[in-house]
Amino acid sequence: MLATLVDAPAWLAQPRQGWVYERKLDGLRCLAVRNGATVELWSRNHNSFLDRFPEVATAVGTLAPDSFTLDGELVAHDGSDFVGFGQLQQHQASHRVVYGVFDLLHLLGEDTTSLAQTDRRRLLTQVVTDGPVLRPVDELPGDPGDLLASACSQGWEGLVAKRTAAPYTAGRSGKWAKLKCSASQELVIGGWTEPQGSRAHIGAVLVGYHEDGALHYAGKVGSGFTTETLARLAGALAPLQRADSPFAERVREPRVHWVEPRLVANVAFSEWTRDGRLRHPRFEGLRPDKDPATVVRERPAPGQGFPGEL
Repeated sequence: MLATLVDAPAWLAQPRQGWVYERKLDGLRCLAVRNGATVELWSRNHNSFLDRFPEVATAVGTLAPDSFTLDGELVAHDGSDFVGFGQLQQHQASHRVVYGVFDLLHLLGEDTTSLAQTDRRRLLTQVVTDGPVLRPVDELPGDPGDLLASACSQGWEGLVAKRTAAPYTAGRSGKWAKLKCSASQELVIGGWTEPQGSRAHIGAVLVGYHEDGALHYAGKVGSGFTTETLARLAGALAPLQRADSPFAERVREPRVHWVEPRLVANVAFSEWTRDGRLRHPRFEGLRPDKDPATVVRERPAPGQGFPGEL
C-alpha cells in the first residue's frame, strides 16, 4: 500500500475526521514474512534483503507468533533517533539498522488486509514490541498542523496520514497520504558526466522520470556524494553503458556516458522549475527497492482532498 503525495497546507486547511498520523520514515520499504523457522525480507520489487540485513531477520524470528507478514521500513538509527536515507546507504559504524513496523498483513494463517487500519494496528502492537532492532511506528496524537510543524522542526521527512477505517490495498488508493517537509523523490539514472578537477569517477548523474511511455529528463545531480559513494556508483553504472540517450528530450551536456535506465536514485531538491527541471538537487543514495519502470514525477493531489474523504 502506497501513500499519495498531497499539498500539505491545503490538506491541513480542511477539517478531517477518521485519520491518524505517523512519522514518515526515510529508508527502505520492506515486507517481513515468517513461516515457522523461515524468515524472508522482501523489497517492493521482490528483491531479498536477507544478506544485507541479517540482524533484522534474526529479530523477526524471535517474535512469539510463528506465522505473519509485517510491512515497514528499514531505517538508520544513531542511538537517539532515526536518521536519513543517506546514512542507511553509507553503513556508518555509529548507526544501526532498525525495522520500523507500521502494518500487519497476515497473522497465523489469516489474511488481515481486509480489516480496518485501527484493527490491524491493534493486532500489530500485540505482535511487535519496542526493541533495539524492531520498533512499531507510533501513531502521533494531537493537531495535524502542530504535528507537521514539529516534525519539520526536528528534521523529519514529514508525516503519513492514514484513514482509520481503510483496509490494506495495493497501490495508491488515497487512503494513505504523505505530507512532506521538503521535496524529494526517486528518479531514474540515465547517464553520467565526466568528473572535473580533483573529483574522481563521476561528475554528475543525469536523472529522469517516466511519463506517457517515455523517460523525461529532470536534470543533473552533482552534489551529495562522498568519494566512496562515487566509486560504488561508477562501478554499478559501468556495465549499463549504451551508445545513445535514454531520455525523450535532447540533453545538452558535454562528455556524457549514457546508461540503460535500471538504477533508481533518491534525490532531494528545493523545487521543480517551470521547464520541469530540479532546482538544487542532492543525491541521497540508490533505491534497490524501487522498480525503475514505476518511477514517475510525484505531483501533489488536488488541494481539496480526496472525494468523499473530508
